[in-house]
Amino acid sequence: MAYLRYIDPLTDFGFKRIFGTEANKAIVIDFLNTLLPPHHQIQDLTYKNTENLGKSPLDRKAIFDIYCQASDGQRFIVEIQKVKQDYFKDRSIYYATFPIQEQAEKGYWNYQLCPVYAVGILDFIFDEYEDDEELIHIIKLKDQGCHIFYDKLQWIYIELPKFIKTLEELETPLDQWLFVLKHLSGLSDRPDLLQQNPIFNQLFEVAEFANLSRSEQGRYENSLKHYRDWHNVMNTVRREGREEGREEGREEGRQEGQQALILRLLTRKLGTIPEPIQEQIFTLNSEDLAALGESMFDLQTMEDLETWLRSCS
Repeated sequence: MAYLRYIDPLTDFGFKRIFGTEANKAIVIDFLNTLLPPHHQIQDLTYKNTENLGKSPLDRKAIFDIYCQASDGQRFIVEIQKVKQDYFKDRSIYYATFPIQEQAEKGYWNYQLCPVYAVGILDFIFDEYEDDEELIHIIKLKDQGCHIFYDKLQWIYIELPKFIKTLEELETPLDQWLFVLKHLSGLSDRPDLLQQNPIFNQLFEVAEFANLSRSEQGRYENSLKHYRDWHNVMNTVRREGREEGREEGREEGRQEGQQALILRLLTRKLGTIPEPIQEQIFTLNSEDLAALGESMFDLQTMEDLETWLRSCS
């Protein structure tokens, strides 16, 4: 299989290779600083283990692409969201509570918290923002008069499909970052404009496919296939679900369409699905069906599917 010169940063492997290692932390610092206000600029950071987050086993199943802490205590969750998902905003808010809870101290504690930022790089557009040209949405806690009530908890969502500037139209460091996120895998050379920032030269070096080991190339190939299949599956699930829902003329029809399609795809991957497992699948709501669609390519055996369904119940 022929590959372009640079890996795709929107794949799991690509994003974590570029942004998620200690050796490359200058890259994620530079990216985050283009999004942060002057008083919250990062000087240094360390990566944290996401498995230590949350109080329950279910909480610890929460997956962040990157979780890091700045030298002044600020916490940052950064994740790629590839497709639309029911209750995505709810999940995003829920995840942001983990770095807050983690700050609790044993014994006497005055409850002072360090800032928490949840950054979502979205490979889709929110339905309610489809007609809005603004592609970055900064969410803060405000009172009824729209005055900032609390400035140490923020969500930053980037709707990447809305970014349409060409290389010649890039004006700011943030423009340059959005261009790289969206177009890196399609570049055949390093643009002169981007080489003026040493960080991008480091990024190009890290992202060059030829610089991967054979093992890393194999992992990237799997990640790229997963990324493409994920898009195809979820788009098909939603399209066919909507079509069947319209035919039925009710919301239940849409969900039944999603359930039927997920079952067909699972059958194609794992073989005949036993009736008790089918019954479990048909009890899933739209959010759980979307999550199962996202997890499908990680399921290798029927036992994996049963384990996933148990964790969902």
